[in-house]
Amino acid sequence: MMQALYNEKGASLRIEILHDKPIQEFIETHASVLDSSFKQIEMSDIMRRRLQRSDYIFSGLKTFHELNEAFPSLLDDNGNRKSFERFLNDVQKINKTYNQNYLRAEYNFASASAEMAARWEQFMDDGDRYYLQYRTAADSKVRPEHAALHGVTLPIDDPFWEQFYPPNGWNCRCSVTQVRKSKYPATPHNEAMALGEVATQRDTRQMFRFNPGKEQKTFPAHNPYTISRCKNCDIAKNKLAKGIPDNDLCAACRIINENEKDNSNAKQIEKIVVIEGRRKAIESMPIEEENIICNNLSTGKLHQANKPRHRLLYHCFNSEELEAAVYFWNNPQVLGSPRISILGENKDLNNPKAQKNIESKKKRGVCEYIEYQATYKGERWLIKTERHKRGFE
Repeated sequence: MMQALYNEKGASLRIEILHDKPIQEFIETHASVLDSSFKQIEMSDIMRRRLQRSDYIFSGLKTFHELNEAFPSLLDDNGNRKSFERFLNDVQKINKTYNQNYLRAEYNFASASAEMAARWEQFMDDGDRYYLQYRTAADSKVRPEHAALHGVTLPIDDPFWEQFYPPNGWNCRCSVTQVRKSKYPATPHNEAMALGEVATQRDTRQMFRFNPGKEQKTFPAHNPYTISRCKNCDIAKNKLAKGIPDNDLCAACRIINENEKDNSNAKQIEKIVVIEGRRKAIESMPIEEENIICNNLSTGKLHQANKPRHRLLYHCFNSEELEAAVYFWNNPQVLGSPRISILGENKDLNNPKAQKNIESKKKRGVCEYIEYQATYKGERWLIKTERHKRGFE
């Protein structure tokens, strides 16, 4: 990205740089990091797509701010253009601030927002059968002002949830759960709103007063990279934009939204290509009634049946992965450098979905994974098999 910025000419940053491929790739990469924070959270496809859209818009506006902050570093104190090496060295602090320090908190916020958005979907499905109750993590790290909200109980349609539904700040771990109306009395509305005001008093710009489930966003329209007027903008509400102010931020926002639509359409096309590719791949991946002998494998036996083939193709998400899957299925003798990998490795074992996935594998007789390495078309691939308790992979 900084190479693209270094190639800029003129006294001011071109907003159109957001159309450039290196910048778009950087935005997509940043957004994918945020998306990964809720990969394991169960929610509807519509909710997931809209949260991913929110991540993209947020990442685009953040990138625009980072470019603006780095642009002056192109010139030295005498107004002369720096060498690329010196420029790159001078912007490292900016890069670290945006893509390490800020990103850590933003990742946690995206994860918390997605978790609460998924819960909101579940709450809406149940209608008004239950009250909703505010809960903190109930430990020594809870902010005192958030602790005051613990136990606030209200109907799902109370306006309180539009402003004070978690997360209520960076690294907020608060949540909301359903409770029986017969067991917990409702908190008076005015009392709850007053506690909410106290709980968010540090949020002087009132950025966090949004409901990620109702708005279907990981980040509110008003965030560190926008202004308060953005909350009422037609673009932020996914409507046809009218009367948008003519300034750099709004112009950048238009471009980022255009890019997101193009990117979304491209992903949809790729998805269709992958689905069709899976169908064609099956024709090139024969199955065997008996386990085949593969002395290079840890168990020496490979189970090439219909279900393993289906699971392999299900984990392919682009044409390159499908092509490689067909090759390795038909040429298992090229797999090497085995490494044992326990079930749940690199997973959040506190996550119910991860726990369910592990239990499902155990019921199928899976004991552990075995990771192999192999080369296909000059690229190094990591292939993971499941070791079955009956002694095959």
